[in-house]
Amino acid sequence: MTVEDVLREIKIKVKEMIPSDIQITDVEFEGPLLVIYTKHPQRFAEREHLIRQLAKTLQKRITVRPDPSVLTDSKIAEKRIKELVPKEAGITNLYFQPDVGEVIIEAMKPGIVIGKKGALLNQIKREINWTPKVVRTPPIQSKTIHDIRAFLRMASEERKAILKKIGRRLHRGVSENEKFVRVVALGGFREVGRSCALLHTKDAKILVDVGLDVSSDSAGSPYLNLPEVLPLETIDAVVVTHAHLDHSGLVPLLYKYGYDGPVYCTPPTRDLMILLQLDYLKVAVADARKTPYSSEHIREMLKHCITLNYGDTTDIAPGVKLTLHNAGHILGSAVCHFHIGDGLYNVVFTGDIKYERTWLFDPAINRFPRVEAVIMESTYGGKGDIQPSRREAVDRLRDIVQRTLKKKGKVLIPVFAVGRSQEVMVALENMIRKEEIPNVPIYLDGMIWEATAIHTAYPEYLNSHLRSLILHKGENPLLSDVFVRVDSYDARQELLGNPDPCIVLATSGMLNGGPVMEYLKAWAGEKKNTLTFVGYQAEGTLGRKIQKGWKEVSLTIRGAPTTIKINMDVETVDGFSGHSDRGQLITYLNNMSPKPERAIFCHGEESKCLDLAATIHRRLGIPTVAPLNMETVRLK
Repeated sequence: MTVEDVLREIKIKVKEMIPSDIQITDVEFEGPLLVIYTKHPQRFAEREHLIRQLAKTLQKRITVRPDPSVLTDSKIAEKRIKELVPKEAGITNLYFQPDVGEVIIEAMKPGIVIGKKGALLNQIKREINWTPKVVRTPPIQSKTIHDIRAFLRMASEERKAILKKIGRRLHRGVSENEKFVRVVALGGFREVGRSCALLHTKDAKILVDVGLDVSSDSAGSPYLNLPEVLPLETIDAVVVTHAHLDHSGLVPLLYKYGYDGPVYCTPPTRDLMILLQLDYLKVAVADARKTPYSSEHIREMLKHCITLNYGDTTDIAPGVKLTLHNAGHILGSAVCHFHIGDGLYNVVFTGDIKYERTWLFDPAINRFPRVEAVIMESTYGGKGDIQPSRREAVDRLRDIVQRTLKKKGKVLIPVFAVGRSQEVMVALENMIRKEEIPNVPIYLDGMIWEATAIHTAYPEYLNSHLRSLILHKGENPLLSDVFVRVDSYDARQELLGNPDPCIVLATSGMLNGGPVMEYLKAWAGEKKNTLTFVGYQAEGTLGRKIQKGWKEVSLTIRGAPTTIKINMDVETVDGFSGHSDRGQLITYLNNMSPKPERAIFCHGEESKCLDLAATIHRRLGIPTVAPLNMETVRLK
C-alpha cells in the first residue's frame, strides 16, 4: 500500500468519525504526527474525547490545527492573550506562526499560562483560534536557546515541508515478507567513544547515536561506511540518547553526505548537543584542526530535529515505535524503548545511565511494557568499579574544600560543561547555605554558564525534589548568588591574579583544552592549592596522567607549549559520575521489568564489557554478548 493509499483511507475514516458541524479542510502527515486542519478548532476543543477516539482508531499521534482562514488577526490575538494571562506569568515574548497556526508564548512561569488542567490554554485557543504553545523563558538568559528558537521560527515554512516529506516516508507501509531484527555495532563497542549502532529491521534502518571519540585523532568516527549503512539516504531515522559528543558529535556529518531524515531526542538534548557541537567546531578551528562538518550542517540537523518528552510514544519508521524514558545521566538523557512490528520484538538501548538518585536527576527507568533485548553501557562494569555513594562523595569533597580554604588556597575542579558541573554546583551551594564551608565565590569558566542556563529552562527534567523547589517554592540552587561567571579573557586574568581563596569550576573535564588549562598553569606550582577531579579521566589524557601522579607535564595554551611542575595537591572524588557503577548496572538489569531475554554490552573498555557480560550471564541466566565494532547480532 502506498502512502497516498494510506492517507486516502485515513481521510475517509476521519470524515466518518467527525460530526458534520466540524469542517475539515486538510489531513496530512507532518513527521510522526497526523495533522487535521479545520475551520472549527473551537468545536474540536469542546469535544476532547474526539481526538482520543481518532488516535485510538487510527493508531496515530494526532494534532488539530486551525485552517489559516479562521485565524484571528495577530495584533488582536496578542492583545487578547495579554488580557487573559495573569501578569505574574511573566510573558516575555509572543511569536505567531501562520503556516502552522501556532502562537508561541514564552513565559517565566508557563504553568500559569496553561492554567489548571489546561483551562486557560483552552480558553485562549477558543477565543483566538490560534493553537497556543507555551515554552519557558530561561531564568538565566541562554544564547543557545534564544538562537535555536529564533532559527526555528525563521525556518518554519521550510521545516513544515521537511516534516511532510518525513511523514510520507515514515508511513509508507510495511512488507509482508520474513521479519528480522538486527543490531550492527558501528562504534563504542568494547571501547568508550564514538557510540553508534544500527537497528535494522526488514522495513527500517535506525541509527542510535552518532558520536565521536574526542581523544582520538585516527579512530574518532564510527564505521558509517559499512554496506548496511550506505547510502545514507536509506536511513529512516536517527535517535540521540543524550548530548555528550561521544554520542551526538557526528550527527551533523550525516547531513553533509546525503542524509535528510529526522533526528529524535528530548528538547534539552537538542539544545545541549547544538551547544556542544558548535563549541567542538570552535575549538577545532582554534587548534588549526580540520573540522568534519560546518555550522551549516548543524543548522540542517536542527531543521530535522523532532523532540519528544519522556513517556511520549511515536512512530519513527515503518513498523517501529519509540518511547524515551529518563536515563539519569545528564539533562534530557534518555533510555530508548523500541517497539518493533505488531508485537514482534522490543529492544531497549540504555545509552549512558545512572541508576541512583543524584543531586539533579531521578534514577534511570527500567520498567517497560515489554522488552526482549537490552543494549547496555559498561563504562564502570569491571570487577573493581564500585563507586562511593553520593553522600560519601559530598563528604569527601567537603573535606577537600575545607582543608584547602583553611590554607588560603584555591580549589580547581575540571568539569564537563554538561552534567558534572551542575551536579557539583548544587552540592557546593548546599554546603555554603548550610555553612559547612566558608562563603567564598564559586567561579564558573567555559561553557558551564551557558549549559547551566539551559538547565534552568527545563526544570521538569530534574529530580522530584528540585522540581518541587523550583516550581512550587521558587527556589533554584543553580541561581544562587555564590556563582560568579567568568565571561571574558580580562575577567579570567583578573581572577588568576587574585590572591584570595576561591573555588573554580572550569572546562574541560579531562584537561584536554579549555580555560582550565590557564588556571592549572597559574596555580599548579603552589602546594596550598588543590586540583580535584570529579569525573572520568580517559587513558592518554592529561587528566589521567596527573591523576596517576605525574609531577611534570607539558601543556599547550593559546598555541604556546610550556612545561609545568605539579606541586598542588591532586585529589579524586569518585561518586559524582553520571554513569552507574558495577553494582548499579547489575541491579538495574536484575530489577528490570519485564526481565529481558538477552543483553548486549557496549560503551566500556574491552575487559569491562566482557566481564560484565559474563557476570550477568552467570547471575541472571540470560544469554549475553559483548560484540566488537562491525559485528552484527541478530535478535529475531
